[in-house]
Amino acid sequence: MGAGGSAGARGRRAREDALELARRSREAYELAGRFEAAAEAERRVAATLLSLTALGWRLLVDRRWPGSRSANVDMITVGPGGVFVIDVKRWRDVPRVDDGRLTAGAQDRDGEVRKLLAMTRTAEEQVAALGLSPVAVRPLMVFAGHRLDTELGRVRLLGDPDAVNALVAEPKRLTPAMVRAVTAHLEEAFPAYETTVLDERPRASTSSDTEGEALFAVEEVEQAAMESLLHAPIEQWMTFLHADQVALARRDWSGPARISGPAGTGKTVVGLHRAAHLAARGTGRILYVTYVNNLPRVQGQLFRRMAGTFADRVEFTSLHAWAQAFLADRGVHVPLKRDRAADAFSRAWVSVGRDSLLTEIDPNPGYWEEEIHYVIKGRGLSSLDEYRSVARYGRRTALQTAHREAAWLLYEEYEMLRGERGVCDFSDVLLAALAELSERPADPPYAAVIVDEIQDLTLTGVRLLNALAGDGPNGLLLIGDGQQAVYPGGFRLGEAGIGIKGRGAVLRTNYRNAAEILQTAMELVSDDPFDDLDGPSPNGRRSVDLTYHDGRVLRVEAADGADHDQRLVEAIKELADGPGAFADMAVLCRSLKEIGDYHRLLTRAGIPVLRLENYDGRPVDAVKLGTYRRAKGLEFKYVFLPHHDADLPASTKEAAADQERAELARRQLFVAMTRARDLLWLGSVTGTSGRARREDRRSR
Repeated sequence: MGAGGSAGARGRRAREDALELARRSREAYELAGRFEAAAEAERRVAATLLSLTALGWRLLVDRRWPGSRSANVDMITVGPGGVFVIDVKRWRDVPRVDDGRLTAGAQDRDGEVRKLLAMTRTAEEQVAALGLSPVAVRPLMVFAGHRLDTELGRVRLLGDPDAVNALVAEPKRLTPAMVRAVTAHLEEAFPAYETTVLDERPRASTSSDTEGEALFAVEEVEQAAMESLLHAPIEQWMTFLHADQVALARRDWSGPARISGPAGTGKTVVGLHRAAHLAARGTGRILYVTYVNNLPRVQGQLFRRMAGTFADRVEFTSLHAWAQAFLADRGVHVPLKRDRAADAFSRAWVSVGRDSLLTEIDPNPGYWEEEIHYVIKGRGLSSLDEYRSVARYGRRTALQTAHREAAWLLYEEYEMLRGERGVCDFSDVLLAALAELSERPADPPYAAVIVDEIQDLTLTGVRLLNALAGDGPNGLLLIGDGQQAVYPGGFRLGEAGIGIKGRGAVLRTNYRNAAEILQTAMELVSDDPFDDLDGPSPNGRRSVDLTYHDGRVLRVEAADGADHDQRLVEAIKELADGPGAFADMAVLCRSLKEIGDYHRLLTRAGIPVLRLENYDGRPVDAVKLGTYRRAKGLEFKYVFLPHHDADLPASTKEAAADQERAELARRQLFVAMTRARDLLWLGSVTGTSGRARREDRRSR
């Protein structure tokens, strides 16, 4: 093609589109005359909007509002950008939004807004049966003869010259198959006064067309939704959920509630849609909190792309970041110094731990540092008597009274040395925030608190969030799965004063992982018991429905470390077959040291790298690099796990503390494995006895 050929083709296509729009506008002008109040300006507004059919939109005009005797919906448009319930207005005075109210001249027009929102809720309820998320259904008020583009809550207000451009600019959420299915469903739900539907076919639909189309459209939309879930941009896979997931996102809970389920079942997606649902229906602040520091940035970015209209009403943060900001706002100084606190523990261990009874259980000081942070301070224990009798959920190693007394002595020594240095640890931040919140509640309070990855919090953290949210309707939603806990320790919700009886839901359909990938990951933890907040589970075998059966697991057993790393680089480059190919890849490692090693390796090989702590959810053409823990809540098409089995024990005949540590290592590896969607690359070096470890585990 000669220079400018491509541009010329695009120009011709643009002219053709313009001509088609003009032709459709004339047709639409005639069709718009069927409005009961067919004022000239209203006909022109309708004609302008109906011209969108040239771009793949379908429009339902002058429809009956289900459940009412005479009320009508001016228009419902269904297209690539979603579903829009439209109210066409012809007001002489300019519409204005002042202090959260709609006015025109001296008149209060909020009643019009309430009516449109009620119509939109009806549309949401109807399309929920297809699995269409509420975030894809928007109320729109279009004003004849005025120029404006503003928002009032979730209602967008547009002048008629701005409407087409605004709708065309919407993110592409629906495929053509989805558009057909949703339109057919809404045609039946919102009956026509007359047959007034205009789509990409230059004729109105007949009832027989609609009936026949509806029979295959639901099957189409299910297939199309799954394809978009696996391959399409975020705007599409965040648009269609399973109908059960939509119901959970919209459900009214009479008090604190919990959503659980195995890896890949869409718990976080439901949580984000829940936040959108609550933000669209209220004016209060909503807190979406998790434990991992990098995850809120990713979730916030996804939420803004999914539900930008009310994104500023939802605050995404990690628990410790929120607690630190809260204390700073209250003028409470908590000198968090992680390194100096760790040094205080090391000195305490040398002083009273190293030669104590604790070494009979585990000579590794790390085990006892975890005991302090996740059991003693993590549960907010204040006396030895409390510690003597407390159930150490999540820690399988039994401690006799003498061992608990020795651990308490270590804790007291640590606290004394930490106090002398004038520093605090992360547990102190949460304890201080809980004390401050108990004395003076948050003002203004949050309308709702959504907690993701609840299993990774300590009891103190859960108590803090419960105090923040309260026990009111729709106030506190807990999301998580004990099998994916990557930190030691545990608790029961009842200990935090949280009752969820009758307000729990379990998701059981995996939408993320290829069947072989999930099966490989489940084999790793199938024999391990785990604690799931409400009680123990004797093993990791769980019932999961699968929706995705492509994908594969690639095991690489290298002769040595150099061979292992070369094969990793080759595998990454082999998959990088075009622009943006690296964006779907992640290399996940066991430790920070490995992160540094592989950052250097990949960079020297010419592979772009982005650390997970710097990843915010926006597409970047670079391999994501981070630890297993940093990968919580994320997913990638291709996941590479170098030296994946190096921390797994070769024998099952271990001390209790070693067994506990091994189970935690397997859970962390399980989480890393289940981040993979299409390919899971498992690297081993035969000299590390990886094969022996696997064979031993398979024989158990």
